[in-house]
Amino acid sequence: MTEREFAEIIAETKAVVLSAIGKTLPSRFYHAVDDVAQETYIRAYRGLAGNTFRGEAALSSWLYKIARNESLRMAKKLLREEEKSRRAADDVNREKGALAWQADGGHDDEKIAAMTRAIAGLPAKYRDVFDLLIRGHPEKEIARRLSIRPGTVKSRISRGKEL
Repeated sequence: MTEREFAEIIAETKAVVLSAIGKTLPSRFYHAVDDVAQETYIRAYRGLAGNTFRGEAALSSWLYKIARNESLRMAKKLLREEEKSRRAADDVNREKGALAWQADGGHDDEKIAAMTRAIAGLPAKYRDVFDLLIRGHPEKEIARRLSIRPGTVKSRISRGKEL
C-alpha cells in the first residue's frame, strides 16, 4: 500500500472514524480525540499492510469498529489515570490532615491516652493496623509489615474508626 493510497482512505473515512469516536468517547475525554484517531489509523494501516482486512465488511465499517474499540480503550486508560490522580490527591489531603492535627496539639497526653484505650478495645486485626498508624507509619508500610494489601489497610482503618 502506498502512502497516497492510504491518504485517500483517510480522506474517505475521516467522517466515519470521527463519528465513532464522538459517539463512544466520553465528552470529558474529548481532548484525546486526535490520539484515538491516530491510533485508529495506525491499526488500520497495520491491518491493511498485513492483509488482515479480508473485505468481509465495508472498509468504513471496519474502521468504525476499530475507532470504537480504540475509544473504549482510551476511555479506560484515562479513567485509570483519573483514579491514580484522585488517590494521590487523597494521600496528600490525608497527610495535610495529619499535620493539621499535630499543629492543633494532637500529641497531648490526654488525647493519646484516650486513643490508646479506644485502640485497645478493637478486635486484633483492627488494633494491629491502628497500633502502627498511631506510631506514624504510612498505609503502604503498614500493609508491608502486616503482609496485607494497602486496600485492606484502608478498609480496616475505616471500619476501626466506626467501631
